[in-house]
Amino acid sequence: GHTRLEWCVISFHSVLKMEGKQFSNWAKTYSCRPYLYFEPARTEQIIEILSKAKREKRHVRVVGLGHSPSDLACTDDFMISLRKMNRILAIDTKRSTVKVEAGVSLTQLNSTLPSHGLGISNQGSVSDITVAGAIATGTHGTGVAFGTICSQVLHVSLLLASGEVIQCSEEENSDAFHATMCGLGATGIILAITLQCEPAFKLHQRQHSSTLRAILDDLDSHIHSCEHFRFCWFPHTENVLYWKNSRTAKPTAKSGSWFWNYAIGYYSLEFAYWLSSFFPSLMPTIAKTYFNVLYEKPQETIDRSDKVFGFECLFKQYVMEWAIPRDETASVLLQLQKWITENKFPAHFPVEVRFVKEEKFFLSPTYGRDSCYINIVMYRPYGKFIPHGDYWEAFEKIVLSVGGRPHWAKDHKIQANQFAALYPKFEKFCR
Repeated sequence: GHTRLEWCVISFHSVLKMEGKQFSNWAKTYSCRPYLYFEPARTEQIIEILSKAKREKRHVRVVGLGHSPSDLACTDDFMISLRKMNRILAIDTKRSTVKVEAGVSLTQLNSTLPSHGLGISNQGSVSDITVAGAIATGTHGTGVAFGTICSQVLHVSLLLASGEVIQCSEEENSDAFHATMCGLGATGIILAITLQCEPAFKLHQRQHSSTLRAILDDLDSHIHSCEHFRFCWFPHTENVLYWKNSRTAKPTAKSGSWFWNYAIGYYSLEFAYWLSSFFPSLMPTIAKTYFNVLYEKPQETIDRSDKVFGFECLFKQYVMEWAIPRDETASVLLQLQKWITENKFPAHFPVEVRFVKEEKFFLSPTYGRDSCYINIVMYRPYGKFIPHGDYWEAFEKIVLSVGGRPHWAKDHKIQANQFAALYPKFEKFCR
């Protein structure tokens, strides 16, 4: 057999190391060529990579599945992908917990947990992301009583730059735990995570249409009328589509069809957006038409929780999302509506609005306050570049005026010298 040192050298050259690899995120909006790219399968290999980085004075960036619509993962130094560290380590049905390696995806969990009678209490629209990536960036769903996915984490094993592995939870190394949740991978490399789940459940989703003014005038009532409330506003109109989801024991009942959801709601919409890139004045008509055809009538669905939490994000896109104090929701949306109208900007629908409970994690956008997340989008039909800079700048100015904090995995232009004012625990995080 080989000595450990010889084996590591062999693994470096034959398994782990790639030169000249180009990394791109899912939307193809950001890319980079790391100096070296690695796909380790064991902790010992990661420790070796960190040692090599230290010797060569290189920074290390860890990446999940590359779904984030930002440049957060980009680097010209060392990049580590944990996609090969994707084992589900333990499932405890009595305590409703699951322990996984960092590279396990939410898709894996959603396909495995139901057979053990478990489900994830709350999750975002996309499941093709790693658990560690979701934790590092504060992925969230919606629900007034629910935090980001970080609030469901009981314990993490964290590899420090020194090569030491520490255990972190609310009870053990609590400061490191609070810094690692939504910590952008800056505190170390997450190796394993234990999540608090709950007994498997179904959700009853009620979908209705309304107007922006009607929703905002009665927002508090809507938020508290169900477990998971969210709505989407269609710019250039007053139209709003909203969903109220709550746990149920009723039998499964599905709605919708491939023709309406995909032939019309995906493929024809992509063509319409492509056409509007040449004729921006078409956008108000497109928004009104698609709302009237697809969304005006109420629908109900009852299905397994993860299938209801999931949301079709359609084709590639530019995305920006900010968390604001919940009581500023109406002010921000009305200012955004006014800017779009006055500037005749061909904003794409939807503007998605979700609600998340306050948290105490140092860099969570919901730190210390119940929050509203507002997500704006400009799609890239057939991969086409779509101008969006003015829209992004206007939205960022509006949300900053009310103390907004950016979603870490999405576009923003906030610099390090601005973080301290936005995050009360930023200096403690840096220590």
